[in-house]
Amino acid sequence: MIDRNLKLQEIIDKNPGIQFREIMRSSGLKNGVLSHYLEKLEKNGIIKVSRGPRQTRFYPPHITEAQSIVIKALRKETPRDLLLALVKEDGLEFRELVSEVGKSPSTVSIYLAQLLKDELVEIKIENLKKRYYIKARNLIDKLIEDYKPGLLEKPVSGFEDFFNSL
Repeated sequence: MIDRNLKLQEIIDKNPGIQFREIMRSSGLKNGVLSHYLEKLEKNGIIKVSRGPRQTRFYPPHITEAQSIVIKALRKETPRDLLLALVKEDGLEFRELVSEVGKSPSTVSIYLAQLLKDELVEIKIENLKKRYYIKARNLIDKLIEDYKPGLLEKPVSGFEDFFNSL
């Protein structure tokens, strides 16, 4: 039987930015047992934990703060779709982004504002029109390459975007 610590470390290494419930599903461990082991791994510096409002994410220790910001965006459906649209064709107008991701303008606006705040995307004015560009291109390309398909999988819950926009 594989050691629980190693199993959890492997899950987190392969899925940086993974959330508690995903680890619970992948490991088959119950809530209390999983909490105990994750706390031990964090205390020993084997994993990093990022606690935010309504979500805690787990990372391998080598992931930088800049990488964790990109990973967090890539793990959510709408921000990921926005970034991938801009990776495919940089310099899109807002209406083009709405069309690309197939979400309402208000939803796109919420997530685009977060991507701008996180400095993953920037706005440039061209011919009196706002266009959106990838700002952290090399970092995003590298993380997609290193961790796909894990980071690019659809979220387990279709309600993730809804709850994260509240």
